[in-house]
Amino acid sequence: MGRRTSLKPTDRRERQIEKVSEIVAGGPDDDPPMSVVIDAALAHLIQSETNICESHDELDPATIQKFNTDVLGLRYRTEVQSRLR
Repeated sequence: MGRRTSLKPTDRRERQIEKVSEIVAGGPDDDPPMSVVIDAALAHLIQSETNICESHDELDPATIQKFNTDVLGLRYRTEVQSRLR
């Protein structure tokens, strides 16, 4: 991973951070720090990849593909690919 890109709060990124913050928040008055929000999003991505990889022996391909996202997707039941880049 390169470190040449700074985390710039573009409008799209700001909306995504706000949405994740709402998901992570313990209630309507909770305003979690950005570090907690980013940590939660990263943990979710890692756990999602693990879950997809572990489920390919138990579920049929059509079922697994229902859980594919814009970032992670299981293809041909053999590998997990990142769709982000």
